[in-house]
Amino acid sequence: MSSIQKTPWPELPTAAWRDSYATLQLFTQIAGKIRLTKSPWLNHSWHVTLYVTARGLTTSAIPHGNRVFEIRFDFVDHTLRILTMEGQLKAIPLQPRSVAEFYRLVMQTMDELGLPVQINTVPNEIADPIRFEKDQTHRSYEPAQANRFWRVLVQADRVFKQFRSRFCGKNSPVHFFWGSFDLAVTRFSGRPAPPHPGGIPHLPDAVTREAYSQEVSSLGFWPGNEAMPEAIFYSYAYPEPPGFSSAKIEPDQAYYNPQLKEFVLPYEAVRTASGPDDVLLQFAQSAYDAASILGKWDREALIERKPGQ
Repeated sequence: MSSIQKTPWPELPTAAWRDSYATLQLFTQIAGKIRLTKSPWLNHSWHVTLYVTARGLTTSAIPHGNRVFEIRFDFVDHTLRILTMEGQLKAIPLQPRSVAEFYRLVMQTMDELGLPVQINTVPNEIADPIRFEKDQTHRSYEPAQANRFWRVLVQADRVFKQFRSRFCGKNSPVHFFWGSFDLAVTRFSGRPAPPHPGGIPHLPDAVTREAYSQEVSSLGFWPGNEAMPEAIFYSYAYPEPPGFSSAKIEPDQAYYNPQLKEFVLPYEAVRTASGPDDVLLQFAQSAYDAASILGKWDREALIERKPGQ
């Protein structure tokens, strides 16, 4: 039995892979910005996201004129692949190298495939960003840590899709946002929301306000940062209804974080549970219940299904 089968929910201590995390986030932003540049705009910026695969993350198919290509991160053999509809394939090893070198190689490979593209090279949602082509600071890549992170995404993606299947209203895909570096799935009440205040670093307020133009209850996984030095599952409501922060959310390890303005469940509490899937689904359902009941969503009209229906 492989190590992946033995430990489907691996440890993911944030501090242990901080440098690789920072570099990998910027690598994914380069691929994500290519998708952003070449794809038609979708509501809530759904055209920019990445998706979990059996080996890593993918952009899915991206149009380039009347051609189509795809960018895939493989965290099993640690390779970035760019594939075209004509059968061309170019590979770039995922290894310790500066963001500037990685950016140069990706752009060079795109040119070689006849897929020239120009992107905004300022990273999004990162404090004190360095343009990709000038970033010699971030250059760490630990294959084992990248693989662990992907394995967590695989499990979260799998359970999130179970949770998503219970809701027949407007519902986002389960997708990975490379700006905030989190996996998320979002339910919509069907009603408009008040304008979002914006203020997210290096993300235009107009983009944020369009993303939150409707009432939502969102569930996600985030590997943390210096301010939140542990991997977490989260759930929030926008706009946050009165009484949400004091709602009783299950399991007992879940709590409301006033800085993030969302309920948090430590990843470690899920990983070490006797039934990780059940614990995560319990958290997801109870947080949604609080958001939708306190927010007076028309749940009957949204047609929610029980598990197995």
